[in-house]
Amino acid sequence: MSKTDRNLQEAFAGESQANRKYLAFAKKADAEGYKQVAKLFRAAAEAETVHALNHLKEMDGIKSTKENLTEAIGGETHEFQSMYPQMIADAEAEGDKGALRSFNFANEVEKIHAGLYKKAFDQLGKNEEVDYHVCQVCGNTVEGEPPDKCPICGALKKMFKKVE
Repeated sequence: MSKTDRNLQEAFAGESQANRKYLAFAKKADAEGYKQVAKLFRAAAEAETVHALNHLKEMDGIKSTKENLTEAIGGETHEFQSMYPQMIADAEAEGDKGALRSFNFANEVEKIHAGLYKKAFDQLGKNEEVDYHVCQVCGNTVEGEPPDKCPICGALKKMFKKVE
């Protein structure tokens, strides 16, 4: 792999993380009543997304939808089979309850994501429309109407956000 390829990967990761961080900062600024600062964080987050997508494009990281689904299934499967189990074990060994909770939530949801991607792959081309709702506590992603209580974290139905 060339230095430029490694740099593109590093830049993509950095810009992607900055996007998520700035969106979290915007939520905090909104909650504290700093609407203009929140707007600035969201604007910067959008710019970071543009940068990340440009880098991904240059890495030839966007393929056909079928290929993208295959990659997504593989990535999610790796996370719940390998990545998160080790992180969960480390957090348990270190007694970090907050990290353990976060890793467990993510691990359970990655299983769901892999299944949803597999279903989409199998139904590719049928164009059946379905709504998705995401639990704002644990990330649980459900098709159709959200449950009255999240089976992963116990959050109430009102904590699910419809994805547009």
